[in-house]
Amino acid sequence: MLWRVATGPAAVRRAHDVPFMKMLGTGRGSGFGPRSADLGRWAAITVWNGEPRPHAAVDRLAAAHCRLLLDPLTSHGRWSGHEPFGRPAKKPDGGPILVLTRARLRPTRAIPFWRAIGPVAATLRDAPGLLATLGVGEAPLGFQGTVSIWADAADVSRFAYRTAEHANVVAETQVRRWYAESLFARLAVLDVVGAREVLGWR
Repeated sequence: MLWRVATGPAAVRRAHDVPFMKMLGTGRGSGFGPRSADLGRWAAITVWNGEPRPHAAVDRLAAAHCRLLLDPLTSHGRWSGHEPFGRPAKKPDGGPILVLTRARLRPTRAIPFWRAIGPVAATLRDAPGLLATLGVGEAPLGFQGTVSIWADAADVSRFAYRTAEHANVVAETQVRRWYAESLFARLAVLDVVGAREVLGWR
């Protein structure tokens, strides 16, 4: 199964209108790391230059799937040296917002990082406006990220800037230099197709 997941999307990656694609493992709930890995659920993030198309090769592997059509609103940082969403600067028109965070941890900063994010993860579970959340990653250790979906942009801002636990981590990030590379993006959810329960959508 792991081999099929790794090789199935190869044709998609080779397409000329797909400048960026990542196949990611997921964690149970919002967790990530070896102990929380969910080997039955996988995520694909794809950037299209033209009209988005279904991932036929990926869909054939799945008993159920959920596909989100997204429009980048803001994006800061890099992923494997790339700016996958460019540098958009759009205001949300209303509706759900997906927040994507991704980081490559500095090995010497990993343990302090894990200690710091525990309180944030606990607070996230009960955050007002949270519709779904899951941990994602390219590897069990050191290459982690989160995907969270919110009812609207106001809920995102309320959690990001008015929740003490999250605000503290944001402040410490610049001081402690946890990340060798990081990406933070907000994307408008334009459409949702398939089984929302795959995402744990409330």
